[in-house]
Amino acid sequence: SIIASLLQIPHLVVCVNKMDLVDYSQEVYDNIVESFENFASKLDVKDVRFIPISALKGDNVVNRSENMPWFEGSTLLYTLEHMHIGSDHNHIDCRFPVQTVIRPKSDKYHDYRGYAGRIAGGIFKPGDEVTVLPSGFSSKIKTIETYDGPIEEAYAPMSVTITLEDDVDVSRGDMLVRSNNQPEAKQDLEVMLCWLNQKGPMPRTKYTLRHTTADMKAMIKEVRYKLDINTLHRNEEDLNVGMNDICRVQLRTTKPVLADSYRKNRQTGSIILVDDATNETVAAGMII
Repeated sequence: SIIASLLQIPHLVVCVNKMDLVDYSQEVYDNIVESFENFASKLDVKDVRFIPISALKGDNVVNRSENMPWFEGSTLLYTLEHMHIGSDHNHIDCRFPVQTVIRPKSDKYHDYRGYAGRIAGGIFKPGDEVTVLPSGFSSKIKTIETYDGPIEEAYAPMSVTITLEDDVDVSRGDMLVRSNNQPEAKQDLEVMLCWLNQKGPMPRTKYTLRHTTADMKAMIKEVRYKLDINTLHRNEEDLNVGMNDICRVQLRTTKPVLADSYRKNRQTGSIILVDDATNETVAAGMII
């Protein structure tokens, strides 16, 4: 539950299983729900739902249970299929990391230059004024195209190709944003890091940092504290990071990162660190 909260997973479904072993007792279920709700007050999760089930007998998994008439909520399958997730994406802050530049260089498409990628946030429409980061050049969207043809509106998490009215320099790793709503370009990042490698971080070691479609070198300047995932307490004494540890660190990058906070946008607020020697992903991080 704590890891789900750290990852900003917006919906939790808590299935209280094995209800058949307690004769489908509402009192036992209510005690468990109360206990979890007291614990969940520490978590950053807005939507928590509880379902009493028996996976062995099938109670409240697909069909409503005749053994628990006191439960008036939905079954597990109905809950999963009808949960509203449309508003979970950030449709306010426009972010389009460019994954590749499409240049057919054919007679039919002699001057065609399209920028392909997946929208990380916001809504884009032809005619919108956009700024290319990090260069700062501005232009207007000429067309938004998909495999099925041009469209009049695109939003996260759609994969599209955008063409601009002006011939500006755009390449992989750049980002198209609204001119009046831009991410902050930072070289010093505060990050909650999940360490995934058996070998802990070495001082002054450079890693490859990957953020959306951009790559750069990065170094861990300082470990602020480790997080005890059982109690949520901060351990500022033992700063030796090992496999599966979660810690807050300060990173320094060789070039600015076009970052939002992870709380604001899970795509532009997340990073991974790659060991150049082994090409292993050693850590995943959430920008604070």
